[in-house]
Amino acid sequence: QDLIAESGGGEVQTGESLRLSCTGSGLTFEDHNMGWFRQVPGKEREGVACIGWSGLSTYYSDSVKGRFTISRDNAKNTLYLRMNDLKPEDTAMYYCAARDRPGNCDPAHHSIWGKGTQVTVSS
Repeated sequence: QDLIAESGGGEVQTGESLRLSCTGSGLTFEDHNMGWFRQVPGKEREGVACIGWSGLSTYYSDSVKGRFTISRDNAKNTLYLRMNDLKPEDTAMYYCAARDRPGNCDPAHHSIWGKGTQVTVSS
């Protein structure tokens, strides 16, 4: 059984927006700091945005700061990533993950992963 499932990916044009969602089943999101990560073939997975369990603390990578917004609704067991002003370099597989140990927005600090949703931005 998949604990985490991402949705909302797709193909868009430069400058357009998407909202990714991540829902949990059998996993209580409120117990975890959560994050969005992305990976392109041949490159390491990178942390895009992370959020504390309460939603009060957030982190963004420099490449998405000001364009992406991470949020969560613990009552719905759902994590979101609003992506505005998308660029071709944002093209990647996007993953949602839960952190169950002390750490930061490093993929290595997250142990519960979804299977990803593809985002493709064409110029």
